[in-house]
Amino acid sequence: MKFSEKWLRTWIDPELSTSELCDQLTGAGLEVDAVETMADEFTGVVVGEIVELHAHPKAERLSVCTVFDGSEKFSVVCGAPNAREGLKTAFAKVGSELPDGMRIKRAKLRGVQSDGMLCSAKELGISDDHDGIMEISDALSVGSELREALDLDDISIDLDLTPNRGDCFSVRGIAREVAVLNRMPIDEPVVADAAVSTDTIFPVEVRASSACPKYLGRVIEGVDVAQVAPGWMVERLERSGLRSIDPVVDVTNYVLLELGQPLHAFDLDSLEDRIVVRTAEQGEKLTLLDGNSIDLDEESLVIAHGGGPLAIAGVMGGAESGVTETTTAVFLECAFFSPETIMGTSRRYGVQTDASQRYERGVDSALQADAMARATELLVEIVGGNPGPVVEVIDEDSMPRSMKLTLRAARLEDLLGVRIEDEEVFGILDRLGLRPRDVPDGWEITTPSHRFDIAIEEDLVEEVCRIYGYDAIPTRTAHAALPLKPSGRDGIDPAALRTLMTHLGYNEAITYSFISSDRHDLFSPNVQAQVIENPMSKEQSVMRTSLIPGLVDAVVGNIARQSTSIRMFEYGQCFSGDADNLTQGFRLAAVLWGLKDPENWAQRSKNVDFFDIKGDVERIVAVGGRNATFRASTLPGFHPGQSADIYIDDNVVGTVGCLSPQLVGSLGVAGEIFVFECDVAPLLLKRQLHHEEVSRYPSIRRDLALVVNESVSSESVEKLIRESVGDLLVEFRLFDVYKGKGIDSID
Repeated sequence: MKFSEKWLRTWIDPELSTSELCDQLTGAGLEVDAVETMADEFTGVVVGEIVELHAHPKAERLSVCTVFDGSEKFSVVCGAPNAREGLKTAFAKVGSELPDGMRIKRAKLRGVQSDGMLCSAKELGISDDHDGIMEISDALSVGSELREALDLDDISIDLDLTPNRGDCFSVRGIAREVAVLNRMPIDEPVVADAAVSTDTIFPVEVRASSACPKYLGRVIEGVDVAQVAPGWMVERLERSGLRSIDPVVDVTNYVLLELGQPLHAFDLDSLEDRIVVRTAEQGEKLTLLDGNSIDLDEESLVIAHGGGPLAIAGVMGGAESGVTETTTAVFLECAFFSPETIMGTSRRYGVQTDASQRYERGVDSALQADAMARATELLVEIVGGNPGPVVEVIDEDSMPRSMKLTLRAARLEDLLGVRIEDEEVFGILDRLGLRPRDVPDGWEITTPSHRFDIAIEEDLVEEVCRIYGYDAIPTRTAHAALPLKPSGRDGIDPAALRTLMTHLGYNEAITYSFISSDRHDLFSPNVQAQVIENPMSKEQSVMRTSLIPGLVDAVVGNIARQSTSIRMFEYGQCFSGDADNLTQGFRLAAVLWGLKDPENWAQRSKNVDFFDIKGDVERIVAVGGRNATFRASTLPGFHPGQSADIYIDDNVVGTVGCLSPQLVGSLGVAGEIFVFECDVAPLLLKRQLHHEEVSRYPSIRRDLALVVNESVSSESVEKLIRESVGDLLVEFRLFDVYKGKGIDSID
């Protein structure tokens, strides 16, 4: 939304500089995108009139002009092609200073004295036009200061409005905001509807009332479109980004910018039968005012008459019904269209206009009568004419309704983080036109017709906050007590255990809960298994007491399918005892076989070993904040030198190791198979973490070389060191083992 600052100040004139006004608007959410001066600084330039013009005696392209400044005449040499007798233009007298710093002096040009300079708009920093000297309206007085005559001390302000603030797409809407911010009244122009001086009407029919709930139309006869819009209107239009076209269009554009209500004027003589607001029909076409011809679809809302479509409703009029030089009577349209209707139409045809921009964001549904009266007043004043009665078609059921909302004081304080006095909140709501009413714990408001963006309580909080001032809310550093508390969970989720196994590279397997008695005796000879009375086969004759047999069978099956690397785990129940004393519990088991890494050209891949599966066990136990220890043991079905019991807090929780070569060979498998199996319950227990301050002292590393008997485990060495050093020990790691020459034996 671009507008003239001086135009705004005719509505409301706070004691603020341009910079302060822009800062205030931006702070209230109406972001100022650009500020543009109307002209650069210059002095001594007046309105001059060329009273005589002669050819230069020595230069074909130069003229010698006699310029009158209201009191005396001056001889000025000029080369502009548009210089002519009777033209009023910008005259820089001797001593004037132009924007580029040049001071005008008396000089001779090709032998003829020149007592000043006739200026182009570009030379004065008014515009980029340098095709000739400025042509100034005859209405301006000769000799008047050009800056004052053209009101060049004005500023053009361009706002980048958010889509929800359609109410601010007008000078009136911006003035409302400034009035609220500065606690001032608006000096709104008093508009009296022109007296009806003809009975002529043009019928209106609305067939799509949901898309067009309100339509106003009026005939104005006897208009003189040869008249020219007044300079003040043209200047305000141009400083708002619109060019002057003809007096009728200029008036509709002016009301659009002033009040925010789009209007359209039809040449009455081009209309047939009646105005009909309807959706387009199959095969209809329309040539728009910009010359483009479009094929209308059946979803488009159009303004039509007996001869077909006249305009795309709320977007652009048609070329055939537009005002021309021969127009003597107009039909003035002022309507309220639903935003959804115009938004869809504008996008489908790729046509974006000032009217559609406002209709898409929403127009005040109570504004149409005022806009019609204002436009009629200006038209009669500028082009004359006799206004007829206003024809109004309205569907109350389709019109927007005001909403009643409640703003709770507690909710306001909760969202803003600061308490605003009740009187201040009430005053803000009242100045916004929300008609507040005190209710228990807050305020009840009724939305005005121009604030269609307010729909929920949080919208009211935003309104109070932006008017109160975001910068008025004190900045506070966020602070809160953050005591370390237990998580409230006694252990680890079994699902997390499964996730960990997949992260370690294992695939989950689900095997049968029934195994053969031979497999049971091989791995659990000392555990009683429940015998199945009617087994489906010999291989499923007892209930499993271990997950390992099923995983081993799965390994054999996958090797037969040409797998080169197997990492599988199973989380399931095992059973022990007889029918009268059967116990069951969840266990976790895993199996490793084959290559440690995929085959690679850069290095030869190694096979997995005992320490790979032992490391995985340590990682699993560490999730609960615990440490696993291992003690060598002889286990059924395991390699006698590569098997161990798994301990957590000195309690045996499982086994780990390599299956015996004889067993692996009997299965027809080449290489070693490594397995582990644990009770799940100890793994799910979670040790409470204790947090300590990071030491302020640097760490000290000590490399210790110890000579021990080969039968001594690294675990016993670590235990001895930890007991000796105590809490000062942070980390212990075995990084090298040497045996051989020089250390043959030790007693």
